Amino acid sequence: MLNILIINGPNLNMLGKRDKNQYGDKTLKDIELIIKEYCVKNKIKVSFFQSNIEGEIISKIQNSEDEFKGIIINAGGYTHTSVAIRDSLECINIPKVEVHLSNITNREEFRHISLLTPVCDGAIFGFKELSYILALDYLNKILT
Repeated sequence: MLNILIINGPNLNMLGKRDKNQYGDKTLKDIELIIKEYCVKNKIKVSFFQSNIEGEIISKIQNSEDEFKGIIINAGGYTHTSVAIRDSLECINIPKVEVHLSNITNREEFRHISLLTPVCDGAIFGFKELSYILALDYLNKILT
C-alpha cells in the first residue's frame, strides 16, 4: 500500500481563523478528513505532521525516506525563507510535491518566490484543500 507523508508548516494549525478568502473556511482537521476519505477510496496510507518549528519539519523530512514513498509539503511561510527545509528536501530520494491553499502568485510579492519548488517534483497551489487531493492523485499515479 502506498504510504504518503503530508507535512504542514507554521500557522496551518490556525486554518479556519485565517483569511478565508485566501485559505478557505476549513480547519486543518477538516482538510485532513477530506484527505483521509480520498485515501480510503484510493487505498493510500497517509500520515499527517504539522509543526510551527523549522527544525522539527527538517527532522521529519530527513527521517521520512525509510517509511514513506512520497511527501506532500505545505511549508507555509517557510516556503519563501527556509534554505534549510529546501536542503533537507533535496537530500531525500522520494517524490515530493509542494502545495499551497492560496494562489501564491496572486499575493504579496515576497510570496511569489518559493525556495522549495526547484527541489520538488512540482507545485500545486490556489485550489484550497483540493491542492492536497491533486498532489495525492499525482503521487498515486506515478508510484503505482
